[in-house]
Parts: sequence; structure tokens; C-alpha cells
Amino acid sequence: MAPSKVFVVGGTGAQGMPIIRGLVKDNAYSCRVLTRDVNSARAQQLLALGNIELRTGTFASEKDLRNGFRGCEYAFINIDGFNAGEKTEIFWAMRAYELALEEGVKFFVYGNLDYGYKMGGYDPQYRCGHYDGKGRVGEWILRQNKDNGRHMGVALFTTGPYIEMVLAAGTVMAPVIESDGTLVWRVPLGDGAVPHVALEDYEYYVRWLFDHQTEANGIDLQVAIDHIEYEELAAAFTKVTGKPARYENIDLETHWKLANLGPNLDVSAGYNARKEDAATLSIRQNFTGFWNLWRASGGNRSVIRRDYTLLDRIHPNRIKSAEEWFRREEERGLQAGLGSFYERAGDLRPVLKVSEDGWRGRI
Repeated sequence: MAPSKVFVVGGTGAQGMPIIRGLVKDNAYSCRVLTRDVNSARAQQLLALGNIELRTGTFASEKDLRNGFRGCEYAFINIDGFNAGEKTEIFWAMRAYELALEEGVKFFVYGNLDYGYKMGGYDPQYRCGHYDGKGRVGEWILRQNKDNGRHMGVALFTTGPYIEMVLAAGTVMAPVIESDGTLVWRVPLGDGAVPHVALEDYEYYVRWLFDHQTEANGIDLQVAIDHIEYEELAAAFTKVTGKPARYENIDLETHWKLANLGPNLDVSAGYNARKEDAATLSIRQNFTGFWNLWRASGGNRSVIRRDYTLLDRIHPNRIKSAEEWFRREEERGLQAGLGSFYERAGDLRPVLKVSEDGWRGRI
């Protein structure tokens, strides 16, 4: 039997790579991947997996989307908000859903984020464009499914900050090594917590959605390792590596200064969005809301929450703590000849494609 074909937007991104790996690994699915550059290193890594078809194009083109959906049974759509900006992402994500219906796709999974502004009672301190843009679309898709579910099933895959971001270059969570050798995370988190997600687990969760379409239809699968406090994060790093680490809470203004962004704080949070557009948030505005969400989410009791009992049922072997993730990554890095975690912390590499690309590009 020929594998079922999945059209993927966002396949060369940080989460797209493991998701596609999980789909094609046993020949149950093949993937048609839309990418701006079929010759990029990431695109070629996907091609090497097998059962991969690369298509040159952009999510901001009806022609490219139609051609991508046509002939595919299923779709996974994750639009890069840091490319498009909030307003453009909302339009093209909604249009992608409509075109998938038009082209006869049977099951549509949308890469989503929490609608934190709404979850926080529409308090402006929680306004985060790259979260709210996806969250609005996610709610709209679930509502459309009530009318259109007999034609095309849907599921949301709601994630959060990758735990890989805590040891990666170009992220707002990157640590520093002090002169005495201590690894320090200085972030404006207070006594809050971040529901970090491990990219390794994306492979399993999205495969589960496609393999269990009857159960998954109409659900919002909200995933995370745990609500991780950064004192816990630092303690886990020390326990695994034997090296000193600590967390220091700072205020937002100190955070901006340490990030050394200067005038870039006031550029658009989406590099293809126009700064003069009133719908555009600056990096400062966007990430102020981002940090306020996590400051208010400690203990899985307030703004952003997760159902860990459900996640344990769906993925019993999921990563469940910062310590467990550190141990897995320490072993993986040593086996791959990348050095220990502590050695890698002294030479941070990007995990986000937008960082790898230098925040440049086009839709």
C-alpha cells in the first residue's frame, strides 16, 4: 500500500524536522514539503529521510498552497510568525485551511500556540503577537470544524518554547558563563514557570494525531514537558553535568540591556511586517507579553496550563522533567562527538531557523 501523503508547511523549521521524521520513518506516510529553497541544508536533510518531495514556494501564495494540497490526503501547517508578522500570518493560516478544504484534504493539523491574551482575560500585559496570531486562528479553525468536519477533520498542535532554547544562540533564554565558570540564566521570569517542550517529543505527538484521526478530530493537543521553574532548570543542569549553574531573576529593562539589541528592540517582531503598520508589534512589545505570560504561569495554576495526565496517556514515554532532558541531551552530544553540555554552553549554536538565517528572508 502506498503511504498516505501529507502536505507540510514549515517543514524545515525546528519543529518541522522531527515531525516529518516521525511521519516518514516507517513508510506509513510520505511528505510533500513547501520550502523557499530546496537546496538549503535543512531541505536536503529532509530529502535524505526518504519519502520526501520538496516543492519550491511560499505559504503566502494561493497557487503554491493549492498545488501543495492537491493530491494530498492530509496536511500539517505551521506558518512562521517571525517571518510573516502577526497580521499576515492570521490571513494566510486561515486561507490555508480554506484551500485545504477546497482541494479535498481529509485531515488538517495546525501548528498552534496559546491565545495568551485571551487566557489572561484580555489584559494587555499578556499581549504577545506571535502567540496571539496563532491562537486566534486555532480557535477559528476549531469553530469551522463544527460546520465542515464531515468534509475535513482538524486538530490543533499547541506547543510552547522549545527547551532546546535554554542552551541555544539567538534566543531570549540563552545563558552566559561567568568568569568563575558558573552557567547563569538571567531572565525576567520571577517565580513563574515556562511550559517548555522537547523537540524530540514532537515526532511522537504529531504522528499520534495522524494515526488516531477519529479521536483527534476537533481537539487542541496542548503539549509540554512540565511547567519548568528556572531554579529547577539550573539545579538539573548541575545535577547532570556536575558544573555550577544558577538562575537570576531580572526586570525587563535589564533583560533588554543584557540582550544587547539596541535599536533592534523597536523593529518589527516579524521581519517581513512593516514597522509603520499599526498592527505590527515591536520585538520589545512582543517579548514583554511573552515573559509576562510565563511569569503568571507558575505551578500550572494560572494563565497557561497543561493537562499532564492526558499527555501521559497519549505519550507514556514523553520527557517529563528538565533533568531527564539534560541527561538525554548530554548522552546524545557525547555520542555524536559534540562534547558535554557544559562544553557546548560555551559555544552556543542556533536551534531556531530564524536565528540560523540571521533574521533575514522573504515570505
